[in-house]
Amino acid sequence: MEIRELYDRYLECGGRVSTDTRTLKGGEMFIALKGENFDGNAYAGAALDAGAACAVVDEDSAAARSGDGRIIAVEDSFAALQELASWHREHCESSDGGRVTVLGLTGTNGKTTTKELIARVLSTTVETVATEGNLNNDIGVPLSLLKIRKGTRIAVIEMGANHPDDISKLVRVCRPDFGLITNVGKAHLLGFGSFEGVQRAKGQLYDYLSAHGGSIFLNADDEVLRSMVSARKGLPAILYGVRHDGVKLLQATDSEPLMSFRIGDRTVRTRLSGAYNLANALAALCVGRHFSVPLDAAVGAVESYTPSNNRSQMQRSPRGNLLILDAYNANPSSIAAALENLLQFRSGRRVALLGDMRELGEDSLKEHSALVRRIAASPFEAYLVGGEFRKALSAEGLPANVKGIFATSSELAEHLSAHPLSDAVVLVKGSRGIQMEKTVPVL
Repeated sequence: MEIRELYDRYLECGGRVSTDTRTLKGGEMFIALKGENFDGNAYAGAALDAGAACAVVDEDSAAARSGDGRIIAVEDSFAALQELASWHREHCESSDGGRVTVLGLTGTNGKTTTKELIARVLSTTVETVATEGNLNNDIGVPLSLLKIRKGTRIAVIEMGANHPDDISKLVRVCRPDFGLITNVGKAHLLGFGSFEGVQRAKGQLYDYLSAHGGSIFLNADDEVLRSMVSARKGLPAILYGVRHDGVKLLQATDSEPLMSFRIGDRTVRTRLSGAYNLANALAALCVGRHFSVPLDAAVGAVESYTPSNNRSQMQRSPRGNLLILDAYNANPSSIAAALENLLQFRSGRRVALLGDMRELGEDSLKEHSALVRRIAASPFEAYLVGGEFRKALSAEGLPANVKGIFATSSELAEHLSAHPLSDAVVLVKGSRGIQMEKTVPVL
């Protein structure tokens, strides 16, 4: 089936798409995708029975031979999803009668928080669509694009990457007009091979924009990003940053622990934990300024954003602990920033609950060992979780302020249940697979 015909069927479904039979409400286009452990083609019949208007399946599947007129057979349903999303991105009419503007966003840390802040700022003035949650992979990006509706002015599309060519593939789907890289750090080294590999992979967003006449939003404080832009001559950059915007970060205190800053004569008080979120907030204000969002509205949107899903959250516990929940993921640069934030609290007991940093490849022992040495030189207590930390402790020795090493976060939770922490500032941080949030109920 030609893409124009497939797009007509998509419009007949009201622009509603599903890849999961459990989410069907009736009338959607079901697209059968295959993965390592599942084959959506096998569920096409169930999708139709559940109310899907039609089902897009691989032409070599049993579903394609069913004879059901609601079945749409294509060469590759995954490729059809991406092609459909790109076609929709180009042909859905914006609120100004033209083409929808797409802002593509990636980076090592802070992608989702920055995306949420930008979307909230833009939504105060123009119709905006943004990636839901962290659906930022080769399935999530096209599904996000397919949520664009007639009248949408801007789409903010988050793009994640674990492998060298991931961003290159995703920009060909979403075709951004603007781009923003939050930062480039040491993450997914197992897939990228090196820090330079991370730079090359993230820089594919800059490459696309440079080749297609786009522009970027650039944190002028970030030397790595500035050097990446310098290597791409003629790439227009819209600047933001602490020095560029004349910003002063306000000291976090026990009574006012959340991140606040002054910009001009205005104090901005966020609901985010950690000075590392300052760049994310400034990025959102910069994007808002470029798209003519009034400053009062932009500041209000930044101040009202409440983080969730263990990203830069802060809460008080019944035991009197101040919890800094940043347990969604971890890598060397994000843990360094989180520990720096913990050190901003000058009084009282400070404790770091840290889980392994995953996907660091051959650099894992070196990075965990470096972190153990940093912990040893720091004025806080630490509890560590995971095999990578255990290897590092074997190499470095057990620092006096490391109060325990545990195989799993559940084991740490059991220990803390028997030996409770109270009246402390507690950082909870680790890679997603370690599930450090399991410790929160006992804190």
